[in-house]
Amino acid sequence: MKTYQLLPIVVFSFLSLNLSAQQKQTDPKSFHGAVATAKHYKAVYQLNTDDDKKIQGTLKNIANALEDPRLKGKLELELVVHGGGVAAFKKGSAYEQQLLALQKAGVILAECENTLRERNISKDELFDFISFVPSGNGELIIRQQQGWAIIHP
Repeated sequence: MKTYQLLPIVVFSFLSLNLSAQQKQTDPKSFHGAVATAKHYKAVYQLNTDDDKKIQGTLKNIANALEDPRLKGKLELELVVHGGGVAAFKKGSAYEQQLLALQKAGVILAECENTLRERNISKDELFDFISFVPSGNGELIIRQQQGWAIIHP
């Protein structure tokens, strides 16, 4: 057989194998999620809105990550709050118990000092267990360069 006659057969065979491999990967009965093969994972969550649904969703996302059996004991997490997100850290907010539980689980809770300065908010107005960073955006930039996953729910 000549080369130009074999070409369609080779191409068809390759496409068939590739399609078969894709079907196996996306078969919902055989897929169980990614395997956590690394010893350690780092992620920083960004919160920059005062929208209650977004705040609740972000806190729930962090709690869910902490409970993922693949990641148990392998996670280092940080919540960086800036802009409108400062509402979550204000004394008297509805989020105190959730935040305390996350901190107890080892999550770093960091507030942007630029936001406080720009909005004329005193650190005394925030929960006593909150940490501070000079700039929320700066913290995200540094963490990303350090290999942290950036999550913006």
